[in-house]
Amino acid sequence: MSNLPKEATGQEREKRSNRTRINREITAREVRLVDPDGLLLDVDGVADPRLIGLMSRDTALGRAQALNLDLVEISPNANPPVVRIMNYGKFLFEEKKGRRKQKIIKVKEIKLRPVTDEGDYQVKLRNLLGFLKEGNKVKVTLRFRGREVAHQDLGVNILERIQREIGSEGVVESMPKLEGRQLVMVIAPGKRVNQQNSGVSDGKAEA
Repeated sequence: MSNLPKEATGQEREKRSNRTRINREITAREVRLVDPDGLLLDVDGVADPRLIGLMSRDTALGRAQALNLDLVEISPNANPPVVRIMNYGKFLFEEKKGRRKQKIIKVKEIKLRPVTDEGDYQVKLRNLLGFLKEGNKVKVTLRFRGREVAHQDLGVNILERIQREIGSEGVVESMPKLEGRQLVMVIAPGKRVNQQNSGVSDGKAEA
């Protein structure tokens, strides 16, 4: 049985090529060092433009190591590649932490009829308010059957009642409009909830 290493698949090669190279992973002999954070200072503590620009990779790496930081390739396709000095481990940690904090806003859906009884209406309203408090948007769909479409005012009245009763918990993002045989309205979380959430997803769930 052969012990030769397997040839990397196209996906593996692409993953490797897309990975940010740091320190000795940088293969170019010559690089262009930039210093957007003003880390490279002269003896007087002032940013020194002579310490940046075109240089060998080893020279740039030496400057990064002198600061106990990493040399990171930020523009690998440039000629020569552009690099900068930074704490790459800290950068990855902060980026990951930011993704964890991100709240996904989903689009839930509430379905009603123009002849919905009061008990069912109250259940739907509680579900709607719950979705909004979780930071989700809500699509309210009111479907007409048969000749009910001739009495759209009944559906409009229900949607207007919802607008009144959600109070400050939500804001109407899309006013009621007729789509085929149904009235559709979209409600977004109120300002207080919006300040605690970010991100949007098209996932839908029916109440």
